[in-house]
Amino acid sequence: MLLTLFVSSFLAATLLPGGSEALLIYNLTQQPQMAIALVLVASIGNSLGSFSSYGLGYLGAKKLTATQSTSQSVAMVKRYGVYALLLSWMPLVGDIICVAAGFYKLPILPSAILISLGKTCRYCIITGLFFLS
Repeated sequence: MLLTLFVSSFLAATLLPGGSEALLIYNLTQQPQMAIALVLVASIGNSLGSFSSYGLGYLGAKKLTATQSTSQSVAMVKRYGVYALLLSWMPLVGDIICVAAGFYKLPILPSAILISLGKTCRYCIITGLFFLS
């Protein structure tokens, strides 16, 4: 159960399609007493997936085209720098923000902290809403 959630959340944070939120909610319905472990596993997996997107941007910076560098996500990274990574939890946009952060070689430690913070907050909110419903 935890490994499946980890893999799902990792893949959901890359440029591959996927939704780990549904799996988190399903797991919460099956074992609500594991809420903290589920949130931690999903957060770690999703954060590591975003770090891989950061790494792709960092390593593949020379391959990006001028068209790709004009997207809103890239503009956000240019304007707000590392703080744009607080939005890395957002579907689709967040993946591009992480790639752009790597492209612009934003500092790794603050990037990792802000990515992890955003991802963990999202899973905490989803879990909180699950228990409130």
